[in-house]
Amino acid sequence: MSANRHPYKTPSQDAIVRAVASSTAIETGQRIAAIEAKLRSGQPQVAHLSLALNRPARSTQR
Repeated sequence: MSANRHPYKTPSQDAIVRAVASSTAIETGQRIAAIEAKLRSGQPQVAHLSLALNRPARSTQR
């Protein structure tokens, strides 16, 4: 292992949008530009959904 390891750089917001748009386009067959426009519009597409990390845990016991 080298002692001259470089710290990882945080990807830019543009790079994240491009990556999400291109992978979504591959999965859905939509155009990358259209998906990027939706992501950049700032309008939440699924405001009624929340990430599992933001929800209280449910009990798995019955």
